[in-house]
Amino acid sequence: MIVLRLFSKRWILTTVLALVGTAVLARLGIWQLDRLAERKVFNARVEAAMSLPVLTLDSTALDTDLANMEYRTVEVRGKYDFTQQVALRNQVYEGQPGVDLLTPLKIDGTDRYVLVNRGWIDQQDEQALTSQVDWNKYDEPGAVTVKGVVRRAQVKPDFGMVTDSTPPPGGRLMAWNLANIPQIAAQMPYSLLPVYIQQAPDAVWTKMPYRSQPELDLSEGPHFSYALQWFAFAALLFFGYPFFVQREEKAIKKSPPESSLE
Repeated sequence: MIVLRLFSKRWILTTVLALVGTAVLARLGIWQLDRLAERKVFNARVEAAMSLPVLTLDSTALDTDLANMEYRTVEVRGKYDFTQQVALRNQVYEGQPGVDLLTPLKIDGTDRYVLVNRGWIDQQDEQALTSQVDWNKYDEPGAVTVKGVVRRAQVKPDFGMVTDSTPPPGGRLMAWNLANIPQIAAQMPYSLLPVYIQQAPDAVWTKMPYRSQPELDLSEGPHFSYALQWFAFAALLFFGYPFFVQREEKAIKKSPPESSLE
């Protein structure tokens, strides 16, 4: 009987490895289905946020759950504090590397501040990132109206990204790898809203900082096809392995016995 052969002394180790391999392949398929479900939830949330009317970020809207409104369009009026401005490293605009400027904005009629990603500048010199002198030419003094989308803080790095060190007491980091609002706020003399605004392009604004909006892929991606592949591999191993053992057993029985030495 094939089951007894699979767990015989000859095949027990190989059988265990085949069962473990089948379980791993099946689990990879389930993982892809989990990622598909997560992506569907994300897409639905983004589409719902994008379909909402523009939110005016004033004193009446500051206590709403902004973190769950990512990608909703907002508009806010206030004045920038350029003394606390920082840069976001490793940003690309039209194929060119540089940084984005993150600037605190004091919201009109309140004592609250929100971080605004004002856009991209061509800044690749790491030494220059330790000083704001080169950034003064990008200042937008006076009252401004900012329109853009809500973005969540990035407190954990994506795969392959480098996290930021914690600023020493009384010290400041001028350039960051992540838009980690809690850490950035820790070096400022005031608190920040838990989200930031990525400013939208404006037809009348043609100079740096160059504005852009997030590029979102709201498809379901390849997760379902990947899941089918993993499940197919698992089925092939699980059902194919007994046939392999059966064929090997038949081959062993048909092979002539070794001739004895005379």
